[in-house]
Amino acid sequence: MNRAMLGDDPTSRSSRPIEDWFKLIVKSTSDFTRINRWVSTFALAVNEENACFGRVVTAPTNGAAGVIPAVLMYYWCFFEQSDEDGVVDFLLTASEIGSLFKKGATISAAMGGCQAEIGVSSAMAAAGLAHCLGGTVAQCLMAAEIAMEHHLGMTCDPIGGLVQVPCIERNTMGAIKAITAANIAIGSDPAEARVTLDDVIRTMWETAQDMGTKYKETAEGGLALHVSVKVVEC
Repeated sequence: MNRAMLGDDPTSRSSRPIEDWFKLIVKSTSDFTRINRWVSTFALAVNEENACFGRVVTAPTNGAAGVIPAVLMYYWCFFEQSDEDGVVDFLLTASEIGSLFKKGATISAAMGGCQAEIGVSSAMAAAGLAHCLGGTVAQCLMAAEIAMEHHLGMTCDPIGGLVQVPCIERNTMGAIKAITAANIAIGSDPAEARVTLDDVIRTMWETAQDMGTKYKETAEGGLALHVSVKVVEC
C-alpha cells in the first residue's frame, strides 16, 4: 500500500531516512480518500509487525496496537499545527482514557471480547485526537464515549486462535471510528450529550460479562467457525 501511494522503489525504501518518508507522505495528498488509505496503511503496518513477532507497543494490547499509532500519524502528517508537544499530549490523554477502561471494565479480549481491545484503543485514540484538535476535557471524554459506543458487543473471531484474522483489519476500522468520533465531539456540546463515558464503560463491562465465552478470545465462535485455515502453524 505504501509503495502504491508513493510510487516507491522497493530496492531503496529500506535505506531511506524516516524523516524523508514522513515528508513524502505529507506532500503526497490532501485528498480524503488517499488520507483514509494512509490511516489504514499505518494501522495495518503495526499489526502486521505484531503478527510477525516483531516489537510493538501494547496500546492497550498487542491485537489492538495499530489504532493509536494510525490516528497519531494522521495527526502528525496531515495537520499543520502538529508538533512534538501535541504528540506527548495525545499519548497522555489516550493513556488516561485507557486507565479508566482498565479500572472500570477490562482491556482483555479473553474477558470482554474485541470491544475490550479495538473498542478501548479506538476510545483512547479518539480522546487523544480531540485534545490535539483543541477540544475541551469534556469533548475529549465525549470523543472516547462515542468511539466505544459503536464498538459495544464486538466479539472476537480469531481464526485458528491467532491474533491476526480479522484482528489486523479491525485496527483500520478502529482508527477511522476514532477520527470520526473526535470530529463529532469537536463539533458538539458535551452538556447536551445523553450518554457519558462512565455510562459506556459500565455498559461495556456488563456486556462483557453477558457475552458467551465462545465469542471471546477462544476461536470457538463467530467468523472463526466459517473460515478454513490450512496453515500448519494454525
